[in-house]
Amino acid sequence: MVLTAEENRRLTEVGPGTPMGALLRRYWHPVAAVGEFDHSPTKAVRLMGEDLVLYRMPDGDFGLIEPHCPHRRANLVNGYPEVGGIRCSYHGWKFDLEGRCVNQPFEETVSDATRFRDSICSPAYRAEAKFGLVWAYLGPDPAPLIPTWEPFTYENCFRQIVLHVVDCNWLQCQENSIDPVHFEWLHDNWYAGRGGETERYRPPHAELGFDEWEYGFQYRRRHQGEDETYDSWLDGRLCIMPNLFAPLHFEWRVPMDDTHTLSVVWVAERAAANREPYVQDTIPHWWGRAIDDDGKPITTHVLGQDVMSWTGQGVIADRTKEHLGRSDRGVQLFRNRLIADLEAVERGEDPSGLVRDEAANLVIEFPNSLRRLFVEPPTPEQLEQRKRRLKQLMPGSRPEDFFFLLEGQPDWVRHEWEYATGQRDDRPTTSEGV
Repeated sequence: MVLTAEENRRLTEVGPGTPMGALLRRYWHPVAAVGEFDHSPTKAVRLMGEDLVLYRMPDGDFGLIEPHCPHRRANLVNGYPEVGGIRCSYHGWKFDLEGRCVNQPFEETVSDATRFRDSICSPAYRAEAKFGLVWAYLGPDPAPLIPTWEPFTYENCFRQIVLHVVDCNWLQCQENSIDPVHFEWLHDNWYAGRGGETERYRPPHAELGFDEWEYGFQYRRRHQGEDETYDSWLDGRLCIMPNLFAPLHFEWRVPMDDTHTLSVVWVAERAAANREPYVQDTIPHWWGRAIDDDGKPITTHVLGQDVMSWTGQGVIADRTKEHLGRSDRGVQLFRNRLIADLEAVERGEDPSGLVRDEAANLVIEFPNSLRRLFVEPPTPEQLEQRKRRLKQLMPGSRPEDFFFLLEGQPDWVRHEWEYATGQRDDRPTTSEGV
């Protein structure tokens, strides 16, 4: 399925008024971590080509509004969140959650007329905090529900949120979520290939399987020498519409605009038995690094290797020059679903994967048995075995670093993980640097 230039634009352009922009606006997207607002009540965000201000009110609820006050264009990122909305810090105009101007202090002091105030409204959107993340919805009413994927409901887990910006279009990031063979060459063989040690290459893939699911796709894979009892064949990985990879951890590829993507990673790991009940008041968050200070890719971690490959395709991959093979069946399935969803939205229908049934959304189970990894606490032996596997995957990382996805985990987050998993007895008391 080689795309024409027009078909490629249709799938990659996300701004207001574009077909893909209209589709993506039908879904909730994570745009920040709740913990970011412990230090400042406002944050500038960019989502699908729109610059916005996300703010937390004193009651803990969130709002999302166009950044420039319609009075004299002051930036509301410097505003004062109040119950029910945000007030501009320049002249005190206040706007409610729907962007309506509800107070103009000087104008209302000198006149009882409200016609001027009532004529002013700024673009505003829904925002909601859930699962340690702040979500944004830019689409039409009625809004769907934020999906309660089953890992969100697991108890006694250490969780962390990692954010980073990828300098390319969202689609080439998400296509990675349905591309199983890349793991063999980009991740398993990275150090051997770069070191010229071809004899250390992993056995090649022998079989791939793709299963369609209500919310997207599941892919399964096995290498030569592996039978159908192997974990990677029995319990596949999930590409969830439109921009989520799961299930052992979550990776959202949130379009900021046509050439930048916010990567949001949400990870849960089972706590040790002697830490039960393990509860986090706030899920720690941090900003990961995929590029070093010299502008070179950081390839010691899995997502760093991914980012190197995504950005290497160009800011927007030219799919007119592709030559797709049998290993790309998942990419073709995903593109076909996107095209079908685009057409559904243009007909005035819902795209696939939306959740509107509150009963069904109590917990949405995944079509595999990987939940077993989160039910029983790991033994010390199992934890050490996992750490050895991680070091085989990321031998170039710091000796104390066992977070395999991105470089830059703060020491205090690592210490909390060590405490949660029973590797140390002293629990950190500071979140400095988060």
